[in-house]
Amino acid sequence: MERFVIEGGHTLSGTVKVSGNKNAALKLLPACLLTDRPIILHNIPRIQDVIFTLDLLADLGAEVTDLGEGSWRVHAANIHKTDLDSTLASKIRASFVFSGPMLARMGQVTLPLPGGDVIGGRPLDTHITALEALGTAVEMQERGLFHMNADGLHGAGYLLLPEASVTATENTVMASVLAKGETVIDNAACEPHVRDLCQFLNSLGAKIEGIGSNRLTIQGVDRLGGGEFRIGSDFMEVGSFIGAAAVTGGEIRIQDAQPNNLGMIRIVYEKLGVHWHDDGNDIVVPANQSMQIKPALGGRIPEIKPMPWPGFPPDLMSIAVVIATQSTGSVLLHDWMYESRFFFVDNLTFMGARIVLCDPHRVMILGGNQLNASPHGVPSPDIRAGMAMVLAALCAKGQSTIHNIQQIDRGYEQIEQKLQGLGAKIVRVS
Repeated sequence: MERFVIEGGHTLSGTVKVSGNKNAALKLLPACLLTDRPIILHNIPRIQDVIFTLDLLADLGAEVTDLGEGSWRVHAANIHKTDLDSTLASKIRASFVFSGPMLARMGQVTLPLPGGDVIGGRPLDTHITALEALGTAVEMQERGLFHMNADGLHGAGYLLLPEASVTATENTVMASVLAKGETVIDNAACEPHVRDLCQFLNSLGAKIEGIGSNRLTIQGVDRLGGGEFRIGSDFMEVGSFIGAAAVTGGEIRIQDAQPNNLGMIRIVYEKLGVHWHDDGNDIVVPANQSMQIKPALGGRIPEIKPMPWPGFPPDLMSIAVVIATQSTGSVLLHDWMYESRFFFVDNLTFMGARIVLCDPHRVMILGGNQLNASPHGVPSPDIRAGMAMVLAALCAKGQSTIHNIQQIDRGYEQIEQKLQGLGAKIVRVS
């Protein structure tokens, strides 16, 4: 088990380049199973969840080649099995999106309940509903295994998703591109990584219309070809580095930030007194932010809550909590999606943050106070909460220890090296 030891109170400054979008990589890699032709993907982050996904592909029979500098070649010419390795698949949430491409390519798949962050209930009902509409028979067996069989997928016609689930949208898209006939997915998620997946599939010969909207129209094709694609930047990582600059009072240039994906993040962060300006495809977070929470109309306490895209991303709620502790004023954060998202805030209160956990979904924060280091250590309960604790340690007075950092490694590539390059006093200790 490794841990981070962080000496807080140092201003971060300099330039950092963000990695590729984690959530895009974890879907485009399984999508390579839809064709027997070679695929080259660029800007793939070298994080633990990606490594597990590549291992799953190799275990199924795909040839996986590391081309270096974030580029990978995947050639799924020969798939020799249809059951996913349970140990690998149970480690990551994205393992369940193997079901769509495996059903389209092989006609069947067996896979376990997925793993991933423990942030609350994350039901699979929308996945199952959509796959059944495409002609899949789903049987849940003992030991939590799903066995799915499709004797030729067919277009679902009009398919209204019960919720705008990102992974269910992506899974349905991958299954639909090789199904016979038309599928219209309404209430589809339209996050940047969903757009990346659809554009990638179209580059291989799929016929998907409405990309970027909540209604996707897919005409099934007989087969897909090979190709090459570069995924976009990880806007969750961008939001995390903006937070790191704000809470330490430094100026940071974030390269390849893709400002067009930061619209609602900008609106929400400005409520917390954090601003930046665009410079081409980069953004610059200036030093000495106002860090004043902006009251709502009439002087009311403002509320921040996540919403489906283009709303505020739920994965940045943990980062927003730490920013709020350093901003003067009061704010209510309400994550209605996940009932365990805020359980990490107890660790912040031990460091001196003034936070009231109102219920599993809501926290009230009275910000603007100095945090003190946690020398005895705090855990990293999930990817985003772990990164939030790193931000808290960076602005705290004294030396903090953060345990269970393999959770952070699942979503952030070389995070301590990037922070060290900005002047952070952070070391990884075995």
